[in-house]
Amino acid sequence: MLQFALVSFTSIFVLVDPVSAVPAFLSMTAHPGAQPRRKTAAAACWTFFAVLTTFALAGPAIFRLFGITLPAFKIAGGIILGLVGLDMLQARRSPTKETPGETEEGAEKEDPGVIPLGVPMLAGPGSISSVMVLMGEVNDFPRHAVILGCIAAVALVSFLILAAADKVGAYLHQTGIQIMNRMMGLLLTAIAVQFVLNGLRDIGVVR
Repeated sequence: MLQFALVSFTSIFVLVDPVSAVPAFLSMTAHPGAQPRRKTAAAACWTFFAVLTTFALAGPAIFRLFGITLPAFKIAGGIILGLVGLDMLQARRSPTKETPGETEEGAEKEDPGVIPLGVPMLAGPGSISSVMVLMGEVNDFPRHAVILGCIAAVALVSFLILAAADKVGAYLHQTGIQIMNRMMGLLLTAIAVQFVLNGLRDIGVVR
């Protein structure tokens, strides 16, 4: 159970990657009319928590509704995670998280907490697919509770990082953020490969 909790937390945290969101967050909350950063960070993290929890709980119903099998979703999710991981290895934000246009639009908003910070910067396609796969792989309530607890824990850690974004940015600088981004990208790429292998194993292609 401890190993499952660690894997779940790591998978979600690496996908959300709030540290690499710090520069964009600072630019979006820099103009005079912006909401206080702490309030904006809280709105973003509540949005992230609500979106991921909803998809985690609704995942099985979504699979049944569209006739999607879990192995197929594992493979598709692994491909998405792999693309995000490759972008992170090059120390850049994946377009699945945000585009330059979304960042510029967010900087013009008085309160960008929900969009684009909450969705898609924190709760993007990668993190959504990850929690759906994690929930689909287990059938017992304790592990479902662990996944939901990990979502809440990542939301809390993300809030603490974004609320102190100016201090985090000043401490790590751009170089430090890029180094962490590359390290998380390597880990995420490995998780992506494992997702694909699990999907192929489920359908009997590999052992």
